[in-house]
Amino acid sequence: MPQPSSSTAPSAKEGLYELGDVPELGRVPAKMLAQVIRAERFGEPIDAFKQEALDVPVLGAHEVLVYVMAAGVNYNNVWAAMGIPIDVIKTRMKRGEPEAFHVGGSDASGVVWAIGADVTNVEVGDDVVVHCGMWDHDDPNILAGKDPMLGPTQKIWGYESNWGSFAQYTKVQDHQCVPKPERLTWEEAASYMLVGATAYRMLHGWPPNIVNPGDPVLVWGGAGGLGSMAIQIVAAAGGRPVAVVSGDSKNEFCKKLGAVGVIDRRKFEHWGKLPRWSDELEYSVWLKGARGFGAAFWEALGEKRNPTIVFEHPGETTLPTSAFMCDTGGMVVICAGTTGYNATLDLRYHWMRQKRLQGSHFANDDQAIGINNLVAEGKVDPCLSRTFTFAETGACHQLMRDNKHPSGNMAILVNAPRPGLRTIAEVRAAKI
Repeated sequence: MPQPSSSTAPSAKEGLYELGDVPELGRVPAKMLAQVIRAERFGEPIDAFKQEALDVPVLGAHEVLVYVMAAGVNYNNVWAAMGIPIDVIKTRMKRGEPEAFHVGGSDASGVVWAIGADVTNVEVGDDVVVHCGMWDHDDPNILAGKDPMLGPTQKIWGYESNWGSFAQYTKVQDHQCVPKPERLTWEEAASYMLVGATAYRMLHGWPPNIVNPGDPVLVWGGAGGLGSMAIQIVAAAGGRPVAVVSGDSKNEFCKKLGAVGVIDRRKFEHWGKLPRWSDELEYSVWLKGARGFGAAFWEALGEKRNPTIVFEHPGETTLPTSAFMCDTGGMVVICAGTTGYNATLDLRYHWMRQKRLQGSHFANDDQAIGINNLVAEGKVDPCLSRTFTFAETGACHQLMRDNKHPSGNMAILVNAPRPGLRTIAEVRAAKI
C-alpha cells in the first residue's frame, strides 16, 4: 500500500494520526485517540473523561472498523462516567474482556475503514451511521428467526460493550451499519439513531398497539432527544402527538416538529407515587390532579379522546397518571425511568379497561432502518441543537448530568474538523 502524503503522515507518536488528519482510505494505524473512562476517575463526567492514545481494536470475522467523523451524546455514558447504576468496566471484565477502561459512545457517523473476513453488507469507503444494538452472531433468537433484541446476548454498543464512538476508530458488528443520509452533515448523522430507533420501536414495534392515522398520542419530554423523535414519528404516521414539557419556551419547538398541542407539566402538582387507595383523602387529591391533566390533554388535542399510546420514560413520577389516562385497549410503552424505577398504578383501571403496559428497549435492525429511512426522506429531523469538540466530551455529558443541556440532541466532532461537512473529501480539504 502506498505511504500517506505528508499532510496525513503519522505524528511522532508511532502510528498515531492527529484528529482530522485522514489516512489513506483503508490504512489502519497502530494507535488512536480516545476519550477514556477509568474506574479511578468514576464521578462527575467533567472529570471522568480523559483523552488517551490506545491501540486500534482488532476485528473479528463479522466486525467493521469505522473511522468516526462524529459521535452522539446520550445519558448512558453519564452513567458510565459515574460508575452507576453499574460499573461497566468491572461488568465487562467479569465476562472475560481484558480492558480495564471504557471507551463509550452509542451513536456514530463515519466511514467504513476495514472489514472482517465474513462481512458482506458494507465495503471499505462506505459512509455509514451506526446503531447501538449488538448481539452474538449465533444468538439462539437469531437462529430461530426471533427478535434479537429479546435474545440473551443482546447488548448496547458503547455502554455494555467497549470501543464506542468517542474515539478516532470504533469497532462494531456489521449489521449495526446503515447508510448515512447524504443530506446530513456528519454531526447531524451522529445525533439521532439511539433515540430515534428507540422511539420507532416504541411506536411501531408492539402490534396491535402501533401508531395509526388519527391516533392521539401523549409524548412525555417532548423537547428532549426521545420526545423530539417521537413527535415526528407519530406525525409521519398520521397520528396526533401531544407533547408534555416543563416550560413555555419549549412549546414552539414541539409544535414545529408536529405536535398538535403542548402541556406544561409544571401546572400540576400530583406527581409521584400513587397514594394508597384506602387513603381516601390523599387518593382524591391525586385523582383530581390526574383528571385535570387528562382534561389538559383533551384541550391540547382539540377533542375529548384519550391517548391510544402513551410514550413514557420519566417513570416513577408520571406512570400513575399515564396508566390512568391511557385509552381503553391502549398502551403505555416505557423505555426508561428518568425520575425513578419504583412505579405504581391503579390496577382497577388497568384490568377493567384492558390496557397494556409494555417495556421497550432500543431496536432491532429493521427498526433502525425504519427510522433511518424517515430521516433520509426528510420526514424526521435529527434535531441537532449543539455540537461540541472532542475535547469537550466530558463537558457535554456534564451538561446532561446537570439537566442543563439544550432541547433536542447533541453531537461531538471526532475526526471531522468543523461542523457542516458531509463527505470525507470535505474533511480532507478542510485540513489543507
